[in-house]
Order: sequence, then structure tokens, then C-alpha cells
Amino acid sequence: MAEIRLEKLTKEFKETLAVDHIDLVVEEGQFFSLLGPSGCGKTTTLRMIGGFEDPSSGAIYLGGDDVTDLPAYKRNVNTVFQSYALFPHLDVYNNVAYGLKRKKVDQADIKKRVEDMLVLVDLEGYGPRRINQMSGGQQQRVALARALVNRPAVLLLDEPLGALDLKLRNQMQLELKRIQREVGITFIYVTHDQEEAMRMSDRIAVMNAGRFEQVGAAQDVYKLPATAFVAGFLGASNLLDGEVEGADGSSAKVALAAGSTIALPAARLPNERGSVRIGVRPEKIFIEAAGSSGGGTENRGDNAIEAMVDISIYTGVSTSYECSTTDGSKVVVYVQNMGASADALAPGSKVRLSWHPEHTFAVEKNSSTEGGDNEMSDRGGTT
Repeated sequence: MAEIRLEKLTKEFKETLAVDHIDLVVEEGQFFSLLGPSGCGKTTTLRMIGGFEDPSSGAIYLGGDDVTDLPAYKRNVNTVFQSYALFPHLDVYNNVAYGLKRKKVDQADIKKRVEDMLVLVDLEGYGPRRINQMSGGQQQRVALARALVNRPAVLLLDEPLGALDLKLRNQMQLELKRIQREVGITFIYVTHDQEEAMRMSDRIAVMNAGRFEQVGAAQDVYKLPATAFVAGFLGASNLLDGEVEGADGSSAKVALAAGSTIALPAARLPNERGSVRIGVRPEKIFIEAAGSSGGGTENRGDNAIEAMVDISIYTGVSTSYECSTTDGSKVVVYVQNMGASADALAPGSKVRLSWHPEHTFAVEKNSSTEGGDNEMSDRGGTT
């Protein structure tokens, strides 16, 4: 059963089209993320699902019911905001119990549900604490408990970890995923952080300019981005100009402007003829000095281009290289530092870059690249 369905959902603010006729289906029990930069429409979409914004047109269905015109308090959803919006004059117990008391739930039931929820968010025994005695991470857990104690069908989360430091943020990402699995309800999570989205989500919608560029499982969106924007936004990506030469069965050939012809699965071509952009992730590329024997086939891919090292950066767990091809394209390579290895290739070294055809994807040449290009891009973006 589809827990959430959006049909041609649109939101206009005066002359600005914030959300542009989007369609979406989120299945019951999924952890679903709306991913994109500021201004892409993801928070506006979340607010329309929650009933905090009225759509200009389109429809919103929750559990099969049309709730487009229902106010927020009549929808079986709760929201956790980045600011938490906790009551500073109430202790933890009464913050969590607030919604139940307004619904006039029996006191014994309130006590049990609040205590069970504090256990779930790892705050057992914290009921008497004042909010100003809690750390940022603990306050986030209180806000989550307050939202979940009402047993909503859907929980909406608008960048709830944005105010936390990096270490605590990473910890809370794992906690959120654990809690979602334990309670089993649908989570809709808004973020501009692509690593955060991939770490927690069952499915991701990448947004840009009020529209969805791609919706799918996290690993599918990463491995096979549908547009240049998605390729550059969801992690670092290399995009190289090329011309389709044709397909032979399940395999296709593309002549790169960098001076070689490469292969890829024919089904991944956006068009059978003409210009395309060929993509490969930095961690999928092998790098070796030009003319090297390579030390065996495990260090070589069937697709290859010649390049020169511009920059070499040692980061401990890996070494990253930025290289230039003969046509001036930039290619980034990540090499994991495994055991005793040879010295890093120095800037100015001529190298052979290779990768396997199955690690190759293709996008239309004229597709948006605002989310990133063929450089080390991990900036936020939407479609």
C-alpha cells in the first residue's frame, strides 16, 4: 500500500514556482529522503505533505485518503524540525507527553507510552530533566520521542540533525535508522547532505528547481545517475564528452574527446546517436604510470584514457589524484591505501586511467550540471 502519493503537486509563491507538478509514491514503512540544496523545493514539499502549506494545485494522498484540503492537525503525520521546538519550561517527560495530554489520553496510558518512547530513543530515566540541561543530541531525541509517541502513520523530518556537530550527527543518523526500523512507520527526511541521505534511506528523490531529476534506491541513484546534475551532486563524478559510435547487442561504443573509444552497456545510453557525456566514479578508476605493465589484469580496466597528474593528495585512508586528459577534461581518481604500496604518482606524471565497462554510465550532454561536473564535486544540489 502506498503510504504517501503526490499527484501533479505544485506550489507557487507570487512569481516563483517552488514545486513544479511533481508525482511521487512512497511505500508504507520506507525511509525516504528528499535530497537537494537550499531553494530546490524539498522543504516546501514536506510542508505541503504535513499540511503547513497549501498546494497551488495537485493532490496529496495519505494511506489512500485525499488530504489535500485537510489542516495539519487532521492528518496522521507528525513533524520534527531542525529547531526541535521543545518547551523550555517543561521537563523531558512533559515535553514528550504534551500531545497525548491534549488528546486527553488516559494518564496510565500516557505514562507507559512516554516511558516506552524514552527507552526507544535511549533516554530512559531522563524524564525529570529540564530541557536546558540536555545536550543538542539529547534534545533531538526528545523531539523525536514527542513526535513518535502519538503513533503517526508518517513522520516528517526537516533537516533535524543540521544543528549538531559532525561526530554527533553521524551517530544520530545511525540512531534514526535504528528507530525507524523498530517502529516501522514511514519516514520522509529532508536533507542537503548526500552522504546522510545515502546512509539512511531506502529510496531517494534528488530535487532541483522544484522538480525530481531522479527517484530510486540509494545505490541505484549513485551507481546509475540519470542526469549530469545527479552524477555531480550525489558524490564525486567524472564526466567526459563523447560521441556514440553504435551498439552491438548489449554493448555500445563511445568515442571520447579525450582520444579513446570506450564500451558500456547499451541500455545506459540516453540516445542511440549523437553527443553524450560518459561517467565513471573516482573509486572505480585504476591509475598507473604510462607504459607500466600494470602488475596484472586486476589493475586494469577494458576502458582506458591517457592523462597527466595535476594534483596528488594523501588523506590517510586513500590518495586522491586530479588528472588532465588531452582535451583538457579533469578526471579525479581515488586510490585506497592498502598496506605497503608504491610511492604516490607525482604531479606531472603521465598515467593510464582505466575502468571496467560495467562501471560506466552515460547522460545527455545538454543535461543540467549545476549539481556538479567532472571535478571533485560533493556540493549539494537538487533537480
